[in-house]
Order: sequence, then C-alpha cells, then structure tokens
Amino acid sequence: MTENFIEAQYDITKKSRIKRFYDSNKILIFSSILIIIISLASFIFYLKNVEKNKILLSENYVKAKIYLEDGNKSEAANMLKEVIYANDSTYSTLSFFLIINQNLIDDYAELSTLFDHLLENNRFEVEIKNLLIYKKALFNSNYITETELLEDIKPLLNNETLWRPHALLLLGDYFISKKEYLKAKEFYIQILSINNLQKDLYDQARLQLSLIRDD
Repeated sequence: MTENFIEAQYDITKKSRIKRFYDSNKILIFSSILIIIISLASFIFYLKNVEKNKILLSENYVKAKIYLEDGNKSEAANMLKEVIYANDSTYSTLSFFLIINQNLIDDYAELSTLFDHLLENNRFEVEIKNLLIYKKALFNSNYITETELLEDIKPLLNNETLWRPHALLLLGDYFISKKEYLKAKEFYIQILSINNLQKDLYDQARLQLSLIRDD
C-alpha cells in the first residue's frame, strides 16, 4: 500500500510540474510550434519555386535553340541573356556558351560583362569553375594586355587543377603570337615538368618548343 501511495503521489507531482511548466511556457511552446510550421511551409514553397524556375529556364533555353534553328538570332540572344541573368549554374552556363558558339553577340564588352556575371553570381564545383576561368582567359586573350591575361589566369597557375597545363599552354601560345619566345618557352617547359599529363598536351608543348628552336 505504501509503495502504491508513493507512486501515485509521484505521478501527481510529476503531472503538476508538467502542467505548471506548460502554463508558464505555453506562449513560448505555441510560438515555437508556429515557427516550425511556418519554416517547414516556407522551405517546401522554396523547393517548389526552385523547381518551377528550373523548368521555366529549361523551356526558355529550348525556345532559344528553336529561334536559332529558325534563323532568328536576335530573339535567341535576348532569351539566352535572360537565362544567364537568372543565375542558374546549369542553364546560365549553357546559355552563355551557346551565345559564344553561335556568335550571337559581337560586342566584346557585353560578352565580357556576361562572363563576369556568370562567374560572380553562380556556385560551381571547383573544377567547373576552373574550366570557366580558363575559358574566360582564352576568350579574353585576343583583347587584353599581358598583365590582364596573367591576372585572369592566375588562379589556375597557383593551384593543382586539371586546367593548369591548359593555362600554361595558352600562355605559351599567347607569347609566341607576340613573338616573345623566351617567355613562351618558360611556360612550355613547365608543362613538360608535370607528371601523369595527357600525351597530347606533352606533344603540343614539345612541338611548340621545337618551333621556337627553329626560329
């Protein structure tokens, strides 16, 4: 009997504590539940909105390609620029390179602005971003000074990336075009010092070095 009485008293005491806690904190409890519900609903809405935008961007990208097939380059370019400024790492990149590959914009300044926007407003995996940095340097190499080109490509030269040998080859070719053969040779020799490199990159570097010696 004594044990049952003690247990019953303990249960009553425990329930009283819970009730007192609830009475003292019910506003906080309901507020917390409400915040959780609103946060969950907002997250679901965000995911649906992201998916909806992704579908819209894919449709606009396809429409731009249809405009190209119909010979309407102006409409295609305008639609592709809208996709670029939507800041989607996939479709913005695809749209930019479609503009480049199809020569839809002739103005270098506008193209350079689009390239900068693409890099600054999207998140990419490391090697994808390095590829874009290389592509930007390749694109700019016909328009900018030596100092500007070296600044553009510096992130690839200072890191162990798949695109470092490509960057070195680009710089070697750039200096050959300027007839600065000693500078070009320096970059080609760096390519030959890289271990486990693709054979065609070794071959290109060796070929360019042989041409420099012949000069």
